[in-house]
Amino acid sequence: MLYLCPDFMRRSLLTYLLLTLLATASAGAQTLRPVTQTGNTLRDAYGNQVDPSTLPDNLEDSTNVDIKSLPPKLYMWQVEGELGERHVMPADTASLNFQNSNLVDGMTGHYNYLGNLGSPRLSRIFFERRNDEPTMFIEPLSSFYLRPSEIKFTNSNVPYTNLTYYKAGNKVNGEERFKSYFSVNANKRMAFGFNIDYLYGRGFYLNQSTSHFNAGLFASYIGERYQMHATYQNFYMKMNENGGISDDRYITKPEEMEDPGGTSYIPVNLEQTTNRNHNFYVYLTHRYRLGFRRETTKVEETQDQAARRKAQRDSTAIPMDTLIVEEFVPVTSFIHTFQVERSRRNFQAGTEPTGENSIYDNTYLQEGSSRDSTMALSIKNTLGIALLEGFNKYAKAGLTAYISHKFSHYTLMNMNTELERPTPVDYKEHEVYVGGELAKRQGKLLHYNATGEVGLAGKAIGQFRVKGNLDLNFRLWKDTVNFYARGYVSNTLPSFYMRHYHSNHFTWDNDNLSKEFRTRVEGELNIDRWGTNLRAGVENIKNYTYLGPKALPEQHSGSIQVLSATLTQNFRLGIFHLDNEVTWQKTGNSTVLPLPEFSLYHNFYLLTKLAKKVLTVQLGADVRYFTSYYAPAYQPALQQFHLQDADSRVEIGGYPVISVYANLHLKRTRLFAMMSHVNAGSGNRNMFLVPHYPINQWLLKIGVSWNFYD
Repeated sequence: MLYLCPDFMRRSLLTYLLLTLLATASAGAQTLRPVTQTGNTLRDAYGNQVDPSTLPDNLEDSTNVDIKSLPPKLYMWQVEGELGERHVMPADTASLNFQNSNLVDGMTGHYNYLGNLGSPRLSRIFFERRNDEPTMFIEPLSSFYLRPSEIKFTNSNVPYTNLTYYKAGNKVNGEERFKSYFSVNANKRMAFGFNIDYLYGRGFYLNQSTSHFNAGLFASYIGERYQMHATYQNFYMKMNENGGISDDRYITKPEEMEDPGGTSYIPVNLEQTTNRNHNFYVYLTHRYRLGFRRETTKVEETQDQAARRKAQRDSTAIPMDTLIVEEFVPVTSFIHTFQVERSRRNFQAGTEPTGENSIYDNTYLQEGSSRDSTMALSIKNTLGIALLEGFNKYAKAGLTAYISHKFSHYTLMNMNTELERPTPVDYKEHEVYVGGELAKRQGKLLHYNATGEVGLAGKAIGQFRVKGNLDLNFRLWKDTVNFYARGYVSNTLPSFYMRHYHSNHFTWDNDNLSKEFRTRVEGELNIDRWGTNLRAGVENIKNYTYLGPKALPEQHSGSIQVLSATLTQNFRLGIFHLDNEVTWQKTGNSTVLPLPEFSLYHNFYLLTKLAKKVLTVQLGADVRYFTSYYAPAYQPALQQFHLQDADSRVEIGGYPVISVYANLHLKRTRLFAMMSHVNAGSGNRNMFLVPHYPINQWLLKIGVSWNFYD
């Protein structure tokens, strides 16, 4: 078995752990300020005079006093794409269903994956599939890889730290994951921090270990005129490949097979084979806003007025102060977004079956072993100018225009076997787009944005993308109803690696692939009080590009339609809850684009508060199920999912996965214990999410997450 946790990885993890503890300790020390009083003068520990107005109200009346920690106030947000728009989001402190937060198949089980923590995955829900990764090799690792738009920025009045730890199984087949997040404000406008994510999955079956490590830095500055967001993220993702088990009957009909002595002894198709991905990116988006200042009124209540109001219990007895203040009104923004990203992939096989036993149809460079490699580097700059909404009563929406340039450099293996030392083959591409956005983000009733861009030069010529989103929020009796509409139209080339790739077993150069033309319309209705959410949509694809039964790129010249509808309906009776999600899909061509017709998730649990309502307890069981279909197979040498061969294909699905759990939330601590897949080995035993890759047996999983506000 390949060793996937080298010493430098351990040292890196320990270094970041130490940084986390030091940062938390030093930041916590800053919240306690020893203050002494001499007469009417307050001085700190260094003898400096302290302004009493800067001290909190809970200062104890003593001659040697420690200031108590401030009550924590924080908010988080993410930035989106080329224009760097902020989207405020709640802090990750929710206690409900914390036990599902580390599952590779997702919170409600939408993904097919190879069975082990951190392994490649593919969503069964077509509308959820991502296609904007830097390379196609990163796309299956979406359970670990974070795009720039998924990085969380934090602004808080006290330092914020989160430590999360997951563990399952034992030292032979278990899995572990450690995550750390730290953010501190230098002042009320500027914040910075770092994040760590380390994952190690040993696996129940031979040669399927995973080891992923991510460490990153981020910073933000939110001023009246200048705003900035920056992040650097570095990913090392390594996994052993076993090619699946040699015979499915070891799982489905074990009585017909000789007992191998446990799952870790079941024969597999590959050994000494590994995929390694190293990705890093630097993302910076910043803007400068021009505007004017205007006077406005602000109602403010002094501490004395608040105390007297509280004593008299009369909100009209004592008037509050009305202040005249100045506010900055932005009119125009100048935007610049910069991103550089590099992705390197290596596939190595120390030994491979040859001849009739080979799992590959072709071998181009060498028999019995492989050393494939490729690298992608991209640099993208976007310049924009925006006329902002809200600076006067006629500016009901904001308008933005931008231009972007992207340079991409790809390195592939040289397939000329006659050369003693063949040099890599380089491909360089330029893309220039111009685009615009019309958006309304202020107000409560209606929000919308529409973005479009068209290619001007390089590979971008003939390509375009148009997308739009709308949300309408209105009252219906005592309920708030949210209606969302989304849609897009695009005409784009297949990704570079679908057009060019060179390796020992798979080689293609497809410059003649046509552009994919896609249209999608989707609507969503949400009623919180009823616990109801309904989503439905349709997508039409012309020239759909995919990996066929031989794991080679193919195009379907006709059109394929996909219909999808998802109903989420939650019920409650006292402390008992039943959450339900049902997804229906219909594909216009199940041979080219196979999808399960139904995908179900049901979660029955008891939810209550104990210990003077400071302890939240969730006890329950959930089940995941989807109907049988010919799911895509997995090719290790490409690290990709592809269609099964019609002569040997197998169906997966029709098998429920049931788990029971206990989930607790005590003040700033969340913890859970879950017995996953308690029905392992029962029913039809078709416990596969990917053909020939069985999922893990029943497994005890635990996890804990702490939030620190000091």
